[in-house]
Amino acid sequence: MANRRFLSIQLFSTMANIPHGGSLKDLYLRDANKQDKLKAEAASLPSLVLTDRQLCDLELILNGGFSPLEGFLNEKEYESVVKDMRLSSGLLWSMPITLDVSQEEVAALGIAPQQRIALLDSRDDQVLAILTVEDVYKPNKSEEAVHVFGADDSAHPAVHYLHTIAKEFYVGGSLEAVEPLSHYDYVSSRYTPSELRAHFKKLQWTRVVAFQTRNPMHRAHRELTVRAARQLKAHLLIHPVVGLTKPGDIDHYTRVRVYRALMPKYPNGMAELSLLPLAMRMGGPREAVWHALIRKNYGITHFIVGRDHAGPGPNSQGKDFYGPYDAQHLVEKYKSDIGIDIVPFQMVTYCPDTDEYLPADEVPQGVKTLNISGTELRRRLKTGLSIPEWFSYPEVVSVLRQSHPPRSKQGFTVFFTGLHASGKNAIARALQVSLNQESTRSVSLLLSENVRQELSSELGFSKRDRDTNIARLAFLAGELTRAGAVAIVAPIAPYDDARKKARREIEKCGGFYLIHVATPLAECERLDRDGVYERARKGEIKEFTGIDDPYEEPKDADLVVNITQQSTAQVVHEIILLLEKDGYIGSR
Repeated sequence: MANRRFLSIQLFSTMANIPHGGSLKDLYLRDANKQDKLKAEAASLPSLVLTDRQLCDLELILNGGFSPLEGFLNEKEYESVVKDMRLSSGLLWSMPITLDVSQEEVAALGIAPQQRIALLDSRDDQVLAILTVEDVYKPNKSEEAVHVFGADDSAHPAVHYLHTIAKEFYVGGSLEAVEPLSHYDYVSSRYTPSELRAHFKKLQWTRVVAFQTRNPMHRAHRELTVRAARQLKAHLLIHPVVGLTKPGDIDHYTRVRVYRALMPKYPNGMAELSLLPLAMRMGGPREAVWHALIRKNYGITHFIVGRDHAGPGPNSQGKDFYGPYDAQHLVEKYKSDIGIDIVPFQMVTYCPDTDEYLPADEVPQGVKTLNISGTELRRRLKTGLSIPEWFSYPEVVSVLRQSHPPRSKQGFTVFFTGLHASGKNAIARALQVSLNQESTRSVSLLLSENVRQELSSELGFSKRDRDTNIARLAFLAGELTRAGAVAIVAPIAPYDDARKKARREIEKCGGFYLIHVATPLAECERLDRDGVYERARKGEIKEFTGIDDPYEEPKDADLVVNITQQSTAQVVHEIILLLEKDGYIGSR
């Protein structure tokens, strides 16, 4: 009874395993005999460089993962998919696959019906395919957002993409395959649908249940997938997405290392790993249908659909975009059209008294359970706290710690801002000396005059040029921070928006601390040994911060200091205390 509650599905002794639409549209195989001719033609065609998302979509059209599609949707097909979840033929298809272009690209490339265009890989400018244009149309993006994603709310990552990144026109047309995309990571685990089907045939697998994920896997995931395979008398495919996922997700390099560390935990011959180059839309119910159809094309017979499958989180009102079981309900509604069995995902939880994982709805009342949330896991990784073996395997934790070291091993940037001669350079030099005592990280000092000379010598002092200088400085500091080093930067950085952009960029790489050296202008003028303030007041120097150009005092500084009230040593000590409090220095 317990197992029937866990997987409420019907078993079949055989499975047709037919691609969606009846045949696999592998354009690489279809066009192999004319590849040389297509390459020669592409050299004379106008070319369009594809974005990362377009590359993911193109790869899955060309290799048959998006069968029955053989190109990007024209307006008729687009409208049908958006409004009815079906192609004009009546075949189920839940996600519009479109090629977005700008007005400038339409004009420059002469994009019009019957025009042939070479599609290029942005990474190496290789020709991947030739598109024969059927039409160019301007979509109603708000209508697309409401129909496909449930709301025209930019808190949804796909809606945000629609309105802020996707260009204004869509181009529909058929594709011819010229060259497969080049991959240089985990090549042995990247199977096309044709290759995976052949692999299953070689292994003599006839019943395969697929598990989709965009997150690291732990013991609970292993237990859930083994239960599914056991109940279905099937083999197991771990089929994670390695294209574009939700912003903020753990990078795919780390996740694949996790999956590879986990695979030996399955009984020999039970499971295989294959990577899916999909650009997720986080479209909840519609995305679950789409994922199932893609797995059908890969030769899968059963597909696990999770609780809140492909959910993007809360909307702009703080409520989840989709209910926790909306995805399961929609795939159940269309199960006959989908053509493979859908396996409802039940959360499992750890019972320490019996040292086992059980589906949450099978745990007897009063029995103690344990769980570690994603937020708590990130906190433990960040602070270096232990992660218990009941939650994850030591091999998995080791991989995660390599990619997400505790703060004591992460890089950080200390970003000083203040007027010329405010004392920020002296404080920055003293901080570098103090941090060098630790000998745990390389410490780089990037003073304004050095950066100007080496990186931005062609720039002037207009707002645009100043912002460009800060952006370059932020990029350099971010790369140092990403590498686990310390960057100490000390520009004037007079504009608040440029400082905020620098914070956002550097915080992607590690720690960031904004120190406002708020020395009064009169004191700065008194300390100015070079006499530049005097020259600025005489009009000999234009656009000088504090005289005829504004300094916007930061409202978000992590520390505000003033050398008329504090010594350099005291300021450095306060910064050290701030770093120690957050765990970047010292031992705990």
